[in-house]
Amino acid sequence: MPELSRFFGIIIRMYMEAGDPHHLPHFHAYYQDEVAVIGLNPVDLIAGSLPRRQRRLVEAWAELHQEELVTDWARLQAGQVPLPIAPLE
Repeated sequence: MPELSRFFGIIIRMYMEAGDPHHLPHFHAYYQDEVAVIGLNPVDLIAGSLPRRQRRLVEAWAELHQEELVTDWARLQAGQVPLPIAPLE
């Protein structure tokens, strides 16, 4: 489970979806004991939950880095290593 970014106690990871091309492009955001699955297009909560402030930070970060996230999704599905993405500062 490659880590793409880390900021304000939030960890962003993306997984390869081996054998299932029907999954929508998404990433996982971890904060303390909570996990959210966030879609890439549009950037929106698919499953799970985060506290309101952390969810807003994750969504803002994803909007800023949407192209990089889509590229990393394609890289993972092709069996390549994703590239790190800059954190929010």
